[in-house]
Amino acid sequence: MPDHPLSIQMLHDRILIRLPGSPGERTSRGGILIPATAEVAKRLVWGEVHGTGQHVRSVKTGDKVLFSPEDQYEVEIAGDTYLVLRERDLQAVAHETTSGGTGLYL
Repeated sequence: MPDHPLSIQMLHDRILIRLPGSPGERTSRGGILIPATAEVAKRLVWGEVHGTGQHVRSVKTGDKVLFSPEDQYEVEIAGDTYLVLRERDLQAVAHETTSGGTGLYL
């Protein structure tokens, strides 16, 4: 294998997303650590777009997106885990401004 990083071009409507932090444990607003084994309802998660295919219209690299991590494809690139999904599987895109949105921000 070459010792330089690979350049990856996503195809069609596919998006490459990196999840922030560890995929298991999370911390509540109050600072309580919730283990990965805790029973919770289906939960949507935020991730960062690291690549898009040529037919993706609503997001670009660097955007934060909301999606369901269930039944998605995982891939490991240079030791980091990413998810590959279609643009239609996204639930929301976070923007710095509130124009055209709900008025909520992260």
